[in-house]
Parts: sequence; C-alpha cells; structure tokens
Amino acid sequence: MEVIVVKDKVAGGKKAAEIFKQEYESGAKVFGLATGGTPETTYAELVKSSLDFSDAISINLDEYVGLAKDDPQSYHYYMQEHLFKDKPFKHSYLPNGKESDAKKETARYHEVIETHPIDLQLLGIGENGHIGFNEPGTPFDSTTAKIKLTDSTIKANSRYFADPTDVPQYAYSMGIGEIMQAKHILLEAFGENKAQAVKEMLEGEVTPDVPASVLQKHPKVTVIVDEAAAKLLTK
Repeated sequence: MEVIVVKDKVAGGKKAAEIFKQEYESGAKVFGLATGGTPETTYAELVKSSLDFSDAISINLDEYVGLAKDDPQSYHYYMQEHLFKDKPFKHSYLPNGKESDAKKETARYHEVIETHPIDLQLLGIGENGHIGFNEPGTPFDSTTAKIKLTDSTIKANSRYFADPTDVPQYAYSMGIGEIMQAKHILLEAFGENKAQAVKEMLEGEVTPDVPASVLQKHPKVTVIVDEAAAKLLTK
C-alpha cells in the first residue's frame, strides 16, 4: 500500500489525475468512479487533461434509491456535471435509483461489474470508515446491495440537500467484495474530519467495523491524503 501525503485537496486531485493518466496509458479501459466532495478536484483535473475516455468504460460505486437520473442530487447528475459532459466514456454504468425491485437491480449491477473487470477504482472514505455505502459491519465478501444508510452518513450527506429530511434513506452500492476485485484501488481523503478514519484504515485492525481496513489486504492500493487527513498517522 502506497501512501502519498499532499498539501491539500487541489494537490491531491493533481496527483490522482496523474495516476489515471498512468493507468490509461498502461492499457486500463474500465474505471470505477466515486462521487461526493472528495473526488471533485480529481475530476476537475481530468477535465483539463488531454485524456480521451471515449474508448473506455466507467462503473460508479453507488446511487441513491428513489432519485431519478435528472434529479440534481442524484449521482447520475453529479457525474454528468463534474466529468461526463466534458469527458464522455464509451459507456457509463450507474445503479438505477428508480428501480424499485432491489433484487433485480443488484443482480443487474453485479453482472455489469463481473462482465467489465475494473482496472482502476477510485474511492473516498466516510468518517465511519465506509467505502461506497458499505457501512460498518458489512461483510468483506459483500456484493451489490440495497443498503440502509446510517444516521451518521445521512447527516454527513445532508449538506448537499436544501432540507436534511430530503436525504434518501437507502442507496444501491457496489459491495466490498466487488471493490476488492479491482486491479488497482486509489483512495482519496481530505480534511481533518477524515483523520481518524484514515488512521484506522491504515494502522488499525482489519475488521468489518472499519470497512476500509480491508484495503490492507489488497495487492495494489494507492492512498492520497492531505496533511490534515494524515495528522494522526504514526508510521
């Protein structure tokens, strides 16, 4: 596991974009993508870059259950605004938040991931150590599922909604077992509020209580953290 400490999230985004470029030039064709505040600087750098993803495939980690693709709070909308409108992929897969049949949708998405093995998977980390929407306690061999979000995750995401009560209670999320199948995992964490989770991920016990700790068992992980998120690291 390689840990890269940068000054701030802008520098982190530049470094992450360099890794995307290296992987693309090495033949990567399937990119696992994340949403939220963390990867915004990475996507901004990719938009400015000369990279052409028109022959590549993207597979997103998750989507809120109940939100349509054109809902401004959906991850479909987020990806369109932050990346796809400027850097379209040959095909972009995201969970269908409007599919009410969870068994059908999770089976469909699992098949997408199995059919298109991910070369580079981008991740963030929640304050409680979650990756994707895989909350503490999720088995390490989990596959795509409809997940009940914890109160802490709902609270953390409420800043994106005009009314906190509008935050969806459920999401479809790629499972930890599927994330671990990616050939290279790139995790970003910025800000002091992520420092404890980063410490537990990198230096703590490998336990489902800290879902991201499973990354210690992956053969190729790059972690980009800013100085604030790295402040509790001792190694």
